[in-house]
Amino acid sequence: MNKPKEQDQDHQDQVYILGNDRVLDQAIALLNSIRLYDPETPVVLIPYNDKYKEAAAVLGDRFGVTLFPDLTILEWLDATIEETFGSDFFTRPQQFRKQAAWFGKPGRFLYIDTDIVVFERIIAVLEHLQTYDFICCDYQHRGGIQNVFTPAILEAPGFSESVLAEIFNCGFWGSKTGLISASDLEAVFAECAAHPDYFDFSQKTSDQPIINYLVLKQISNRFNLVHRSGGAPGNWAGSKFRQRDWRLFDPNMNQPLQYLHWAGFRLQPGCPYWALWQHYRDLNDWNESKLRSPRSPKFRFRLPWQS
Repeated sequence: MNKPKEQDQDHQDQVYILGNDRVLDQAIALLNSIRLYDPETPVVLIPYNDKYKEAAAVLGDRFGVTLFPDLTILEWLDATIEETFGSDFFTRPQQFRKQAAWFGKPGRFLYIDTDIVVFERIIAVLEHLQTYDFICCDYQHRGGIQNVFTPAILEAPGFSESVLAEIFNCGFWGSKTGLISASDLEAVFAECAAHPDYFDFSQKTSDQPIINYLVLKQISNRFNLVHRSGGAPGNWAGSKFRQRDWRLFDPNMNQPLQYLHWAGFRLQPGCPYWALWQHYRDLNDWNESKLRSPRSPKFRFRLPWQS
């Protein structure tokens, strides 16, 4: 299968999401929150698998979301992952499809998981890419290296304790198209497959360990926005925040949240901030009869650094 080709230069900021019909409700909540503050920034759906037609139609009609233009890139990613790691190595190999963002329309991009809602014009964070080549915004590093790396990673060239202090959550990050090439991905995937002992997959994470390796190895000019002057609020749904109307406030940082991420939680009754998520899902009179019913009143809890 052919590698992705270089794109013509016509720069524009974009948001990428990864999804399918199964997470349509989550995508609607996310897009309602994005469009509340930003009606114009292009949003592109990267299909998680072949069951995406309903999601593409609904999100396109309601929010102007477009489909990733070259689905052969997704096929190439699927094939490369399987050829490099085998068919049973990852629990959810489709998570790697988000890496198609490197090969999209030239410009800056922000990738956002669908289990997120935002509380501001979130594309503005890409202004930091005037200074840096890669940005993230989370406190994953405070949890240590578990669920990403094992101590054996210190044997890898270029990986020190200070580098490992920069691990990040793969649910929210931004960069520039073309900064990572198809050859870069192939080489890094091969290195990772040759050293599975570097990675902690004990909690069945899929892309997060490998993508951390990719970024920490390949992109030196990176920045976690929580280290900006004045600090930054938290954003994990497992944390305690104060609610003001339909936004959240971090009392520890004395700042409003930029976004909330339900990483490690199943979005259903009983999960943290369920009413808040329902509010964004139901904005603009969405027909609730079309929404999927939650499967269980219980929610699955995992640590904040799990994606």
